[in-house]
Amino acid sequence: MSAIETFAANFIDREDFEREIVGAYQDGSAEQNLPADRATARSWMPPGTGAARDFSTIAPDLPQLDAEKCVGCMDCVTQCPDTAILAKVVPATEHEALIGKLKPAEHGDYIAAQFAKTTKYFDVPARKGKEGGMFFLITDPSKCKGCGECVTACGDHDALKMIPKTDANLAQYRAATSLFRELPDTARDYIQDKVLGDMMLKNATHLYCGGASSCMGCGEATAIRMLLTGTSYAYGADSMGIVAATGCNTVFGSTYPYNPYRVPWTNSLFENAPAVAMGVRAMWDRRGMKEKRLWVLGGDGAMLDIGFQALSRMLMSGMDIKVLVLDTQVYSNTGGQASTSSFLSQDAKMSAYGKSLQGKTERRKELAPIAMMHPDVYVAQTTCAHVNHFYRAIAAANEYPGPAVVVVYTPCQPEHGIGDDASVRQSKLAVDSRAFPLLTCDPRAGEALKERLNLQGNPARKDDWHVTPKGETVNFVTFARTEGRFAKHFDKDGNPSAALLRAQEDRLKNWRLLQELAGLR
Repeated sequence: MSAIETFAANFIDREDFEREIVGAYQDGSAEQNLPADRATARSWMPPGTGAARDFSTIAPDLPQLDAEKCVGCMDCVTQCPDTAILAKVVPATEHEALIGKLKPAEHGDYIAAQFAKTTKYFDVPARKGKEGGMFFLITDPSKCKGCGECVTACGDHDALKMIPKTDANLAQYRAATSLFRELPDTARDYIQDKVLGDMMLKNATHLYCGGASSCMGCGEATAIRMLLTGTSYAYGADSMGIVAATGCNTVFGSTYPYNPYRVPWTNSLFENAPAVAMGVRAMWDRRGMKEKRLWVLGGDGAMLDIGFQALSRMLMSGMDIKVLVLDTQVYSNTGGQASTSSFLSQDAKMSAYGKSLQGKTERRKELAPIAMMHPDVYVAQTTCAHVNHFYRAIAAANEYPGPAVVVVYTPCQPEHGIGDDASVRQSKLAVDSRAFPLLTCDPRAGEALKERLNLQGNPARKDDWHVTPKGETVNFVTFARTEGRFAKHFDKDGNPSAALLRAQEDRLKNWRLLQELAGLR
């Protein structure tokens, strides 16, 4: 039992909570039959109660695996926002014994088909004189919302496709999930310590257990999962705590009584999470908990707008606090109003496209360069689609002896006007088009800014625009064509508006400034 689970056990009777409270919500009797209690009054929930939430009935489709095509890349597991796709590596001899025990009447044939023999987990260990392992990939139907993001992440491997959900295949998926939960954890021999996907093979890294109320395909949830995985794998399951600013992340992450977190987590106001974190950090340090990682979560509204002064004050404090900015370029939680993070010309509430004004008329505020101007602060800008860059940014932030800010591009499906399966695709395009460049700025790398600022990960770093092997220029207009929030800027022939071309020029100016600061111009 982890420290947070031990604490919660002394404060709340977990079994009673799950039986009486969670049970009442699941059978629909909570509103009429549940009395107020101490935990409710204090807004307490035991960790991980989201595991009991069942989304089996909300989506018509499920992902289906073709094990013959699976390479064990773990991209589907990494990009799932709901901890619905899970994987383990089972040693070959144990797999053989397991298959021999499976019974057709208990969906044994289906379960056997979920094991893939991959180069990564079978052939490579065997060549090193170790036992090869079979890659076991399952979808937990109680957590899957049917977004299809896993299929997009799988890409050209074509090992996953969405199929209609039926009573028959639900029974198969549940049987596979049940067996998965019973199997031993993946052995360290099959895990590369600096590969985020491999880290998710360990049960101890599943500190975001699903059951949250996030939208299908939510980019924020994926970023949070990846943060928790990278931090817990390196430092342990009891290694961190979270102060979350009010926003989408707190609404879907604390829908009573379902808590998807297995780490200490508290929600503060929209504007003061960094200030609250300063108090938590000071108390932890006095209690000898200086090694414990403290992360602040907040959207662009909380960190770039109303809470910006609290963030700036925290960065100037020099305290060992890390910040994950969930940048959706809009006030997602309150209905899609424009924020200072919104792109120039973006069509959003409070900056709608019309006859007089063609979307947002202010340039986007760039938080990463602003944070760089605070002394001795580690800064990164990244996306979940660039998994290695994301992991290295989180690892460096955790290692840095002081404040750190990691700004993450987090697609918001309803407000961006994109498909539920589009987070990976749009994140990559945002980087390729200079809409959202990747960067890191590490004060430890040198005295000059050009020594600290690194633009690796962006295509064609010395050029204005990225040109594909087919000779196609990828620019901001290319990106805008793929999102509903810019749809009104194109005429019937597909020509962009003057306002959108100004937005493209703005993105180019921002990119050139970063190039100059990094010593590339």
